[in-house]
Amino acid sequence: MAEFMNVGKIVNTHGIRGEVRIMPLTDFPEVRFAKNAELFFFTPDNHPVMVNVESARLHKNMYILRLKEYGNINEVEKFKGGMAKVLKENLAELEEGEYYFHQIVGCSVITEEGETLGTISEILTPGANDVWVVKTPAGKEILLPVIDDVVLDVDVTEKQVKVHLMEGLL
Repeated sequence: MAEFMNVGKIVNTHGIRGEVRIMPLTDFPEVRFAKNAELFFFTPDNHPVMVNVESARLHKNMYILRLKEYGNINEVEKFKGGMAKVLKENLAELEEGEYYFHQIVGCSVITEEGETLGTISEILTPGANDVWVVKTPAGKEILLPVIDDVVLDVDVTEKQVKVHLMEGLL
């Protein structure tokens, strides 16, 4: 069974020529929504349809996509509220020290002394740096800023993150 990753939310149609408005959920919108890019549109009831991008433009933080397969509003209405996805194997290569959210969520977190803190349950993106939410075995949440002084090592194959606990983090 194919695995898909979200790259955008289909928020609405645009005009009468079959264009759709997409809120990007990817760090690579210029790649995902480029001419001839292959996407899978999932209808709100979760039916996938493969589409090809004819053209895309950025408008008010949304991408407006024209698709090769569709030419009018009635044909794309069914996608409204759905998701734009790519096959997991088509993910862009990241540089060293960069990770996809799905690689981080679920990792166990240990201190540099070897103490287990818990598991990363969520990633927040409030601004300057991401924040990893670590759920402890007791059910408490610890917020870890993703900065070099705190995150010492990330091993996505072992699903383990080593951290330095700065004063005030617990």
